[in-house]
Amino acid sequence: MRRVSRRAHAGCVTPRDPSPGPPSGRASPGTPPPTLTQALAEAATGAVEEVDGYAGGVYLRSGTEGLLRLSVLAGLPGELFRPWSRMHTNRPFPVAEVHRSGQSVHLSDVEESMRRFPQLVASLPFPFASLYAPVVAGRERFGVLVVLRPPAPGLPVGARDRERMTRAGLRLGEVLAGLAAEGTAVAWPGEPVCVQLPSGAVPPVRFGSFDWDLAAGTVAMDDGLRAILGVREASPLPVEALTSRLDPKDGYALWAVARRTGAPDGGGSVRRLRLKGPDGGLHLLEVSARSRFVGRDGHGHLAGALVDLGTGLVGSDATDRLPRAILAIDRLGRVTYVNERTERLLGRPRGALAGRPLWEALPWFAHPFHEEQLRAALLSSEPVRFLARPEGDRWLSVSLHPGRDGVTMVLVPEEAPVPEASVPPPVPSSVPPLAPAPPRPAASPRAGDGIGSAGARASSLYRPVALAIALTEAVTARQVSAVVTEELLPAFGGRQLAIYLLSDRRLYLAWETGFPPGFLDPFDGVALDARVPGVDVLTTGRALFFESMESLGRAYPELPLDAESGARAFLPLIASGRPVGSCILGFDRPRDFDPEERAVLTALTGLIAQALERAQRYDSEAAVARGLQDALLPHRLPVRAGVETVGRYLPGTQGMDVGGDWYDVVETARGELALVIGDVQGHGVAAAATMGQLRSAVRAFALSGLPPQEVVRGTNRLLIDLDPGQFASCCYMVLEARTGEVRAVRAGHPQPLLRRPDGTAQVLDVAGGVVLGVDERAAYPVTRLRLDPGAVLALHTDGLVERPGADIDEGVERVRRTLASTGSLSLPEAADRLMHEAVRSSDRPDDIALLLAAREGPGDG
Repeated sequence: MRRVSRRAHAGCVTPRDPSPGPPSGRASPGTPPPTLTQALAEAATGAVEEVDGYAGGVYLRSGTEGLLRLSVLAGLPGELFRPWSRMHTNRPFPVAEVHRSGQSVHLSDVEESMRRFPQLVASLPFPFASLYAPVVAGRERFGVLVVLRPPAPGLPVGARDRERMTRAGLRLGEVLAGLAAEGTAVAWPGEPVCVQLPSGAVPPVRFGSFDWDLAAGTVAMDDGLRAILGVREASPLPVEALTSRLDPKDGYALWAVARRTGAPDGGGSVRRLRLKGPDGGLHLLEVSARSRFVGRDGHGHLAGALVDLGTGLVGSDATDRLPRAILAIDRLGRVTYVNERTERLLGRPRGALAGRPLWEALPWFAHPFHEEQLRAALLSSEPVRFLARPEGDRWLSVSLHPGRDGVTMVLVPEEAPVPEASVPPPVPSSVPPLAPAPPRPAASPRAGDGIGSAGARASSLYRPVALAIALTEAVTARQVSAVVTEELLPAFGGRQLAIYLLSDRRLYLAWETGFPPGFLDPFDGVALDARVPGVDVLTTGRALFFESMESLGRAYPELPLDAESGARAFLPLIASGRPVGSCILGFDRPRDFDPEERAVLTALTGLIAQALERAQRYDSEAAVARGLQDALLPHRLPVRAGVETVGRYLPGTQGMDVGGDWYDVVETARGELALVIGDVQGHGVAAAATMGQLRSAVRAFALSGLPPQEVVRGTNRLLIDLDPGQFASCCYMVLEARTGEVRAVRAGHPQPLLRRPDGTAQVLDVAGGVVLGVDERAAYPVTRLRLDPGAVLALHTDGLVERPGADIDEGVERVRRTLASTGSLSLPEAADRLMHEAVRSSDRPDDIALLLAAREGPGDG
């Protein structure tokens, strides 16, 4: 994953104001408004508590269409879960499904998760339960509320917890709708805010108390509290005198407690948060509220007490006497406890460890393998054990024991592993990450501290599995490239990606992201005899890894570089011995590529090459299908006095792109105008060919002057005789231009729409029969109606009204409203407006055909 400054508490966003309370001014550009952050933090912590979870968060819509961002993460360190902070709404993950459908998802255990969302389990292969609720207000969709909790194998999520999650999502939706109405931009621009959950520790002894005037924003402290906090000024003081002592993550939780416990209908309650005193030690802030407590000043007040844990970070004599090094972290990854043996083992004083993120206190814990073990402990709530080598030949047996409020770690020196396989050398001291976990050592005499749990072994495999699953869903070369961008780059911390495909002994740029604009243009179409790394890896079949830009420049002195600092990996794309192309991964900082990463990247590029080869075949067939369909669709509609017609077609973006949708306008032998629209099942060349046959059949029957029901009946029998293994829907309407009389027949097709001259629009009720190609004896009744001057008929295929996970009735209503709004537009402009939303969408599972027919009014033409 991407590396950032650990001292910046990577993965977390902290406000500029040292007080985490409600804001008095505007947020800086690119920073979420504090009122929005507070609402999200309150909802996340409240939902976790209501359904007995141990972590949660809120995914919120972003400024990019189809992208959700993790806005708040409660009870987990943001650095460890950065790859899951972005979620595209078209992905097969529960968050995306809930946002698309508006329906909650409840996964009680890993088996149910695997059955319904295998890619979730592939990316997070740990036993946990997860609950998801849509955050909505009316038809407005803001995002998804998520809670994680221990699994309950075989037991479904109870009705009470389902209802609580649903209510929590709706409450948050109402709050966000209110903020939006006040002018707040309800969208998340960047990284998530990390929030500490209230502690579940037992109530300790009280040492100080306070009285918080919620209206005035001041706090009165007794002498004991002022002494603990190191405050010399007399009370009352601004509330920042209290809140500024909190870590910003705990600050959001404190305000959530204040708003819940201080509500008018709130009863007596107690919440606990951690606070760092002037001596650097942690204290337990116990916030207690009295129901509707009102002071003499008429203001609402919040009473609280501070409980001093004294030298809690230093530890007790009991743990100092244990023959193990023990330290503890909270659920945000901050060190909260260190015993004496840990000091001696690590050679660092307690003050240098306490309160710091684990990967900062112990830099070797920043290695991806060790991060994965910590993820496993935090999510599964089961012990995890593994071997680590911080430096030289020194080995440690590391045991992680998770609980509600954090993780206890046991560090035990180990002998060198039994050489069952080659063990990589230690990482140089200048690079914090260390080598991947080695084989299990000989039997340890320390029971309970064994190495190599099943969860630890399985978790290291999730990246290739997740990418493999995603690649099976990608069909076109563009989709394959998008999957690589979304899955491969975040997994390895890359910032740049380029994919070149081989054609006629030249490499052509097929996809790029992250490089300076135009930088790769000179390498587009490079011949295989050029001496550049992208060509060399393909011709030799061996990947090239450069830990710095300086090493790349030394190997290829004539090669222009796009950055002064960074690292690059050049990977061959070879499928079953056949060269497909090459791939470039770019990193914005120098880094080593350990043997595990090199092996995984090599394996993944093989999967990518196979997917790209398959996609190229699909793209070739799609080009044939598009050419066939373009030849079969009408390039010009007949011009008839008194009637104007306009047609539009838009291919889908998934699969073969081209489907079997078609439209046509035919002048019949009786001088009438036949309007026809249809949809053949499936996509690709077969669907396009069947569409061409049906269009020709309908046109021939119409030209012969047959009545509408006979045209459709004859087309149905023809499709059955052809037996292409496909069926089709169709809507056929005959318009008499002079009188406006319309005779309509429908075969399993969506209902047409009508816009009246007064600007109102309705969905017509045209009687219908079964789809074409199913029943040779099917009958198709005729519906008669009248098209007044100035009215517009709209015939369309289902792609115009269908959206993945959405109710089709909502789509029909959306199109009806849009049609009603086109009264002042010309007919071509009206067609463009109806297609506008579909044109902008990058996720169209089906193609779309639209045919408009308008009877000219007295003042037209």
